[in-house]
Amino acid sequence: MVETAVRRVPTVPSADWLRPLPPATRLVFYGGGAARAAASAVWAPPFSERALRANVRGGRATLWLGPDEYLLLDMDGATPPGGEPAGGRPEAALLDILESALTGIPHALVDISHRQFAIEVLGPHATTILSGACPLDLDLSAFPVGMCTRTVLAKADIVLWRTHQTTFHLEAWRSFAGYVTGVLSEIAAEFYPRH
Repeated sequence: MVETAVRRVPTVPSADWLRPLPPATRLVFYGGGAARAAASAVWAPPFSERALRANVRGGRATLWLGPDEYLLLDMDGATPPGGEPAGGRPEAALLDILESALTGIPHALVDISHRQFAIEVLGPHATTILSGACPLDLDLSAFPVGMCTRTVLAKADIVLWRTHQTTFHLEAWRSFAGYVTGVLSEIAAEFYPRH
């Protein structure tokens, strides 16, 4: 049996424009229509059929990352109905319940809870701060609320999701925590001078 790494949030400085988010269960899901229908029976937010869109229900989100590829986030860490955490790990119970629902249906489901961390970039300068290191057009008209995508922040791979008009949820690999927050802090210093 493979031991899952302990889910600890990397040390991320909190600021007026930056907020570290608590640990979450993160699953990467690959599957066609039959797999999505079966998974929907136990996973609350529907799977978006629209490219680059996220669907949210309660503390869970389903982010469209590519054709038949989704990032499933359980940000509350809640155990699904009928499931008990295996060894105190809610992601294990969620994984088991989803795998049971998908029995016999071609799919891939991988727990990446230990690999990533999340931050929120928020406030009136959030778009400008992110645009300083992200090549996407993040104007509200080009990247509306609910849009999500894989992209880069300087040299780090990230998943970026606009959750509100002036708020972005950013997922990155834990090993890039210092780099990602450092780059963003350098850009944000123009708007939020360090004392």
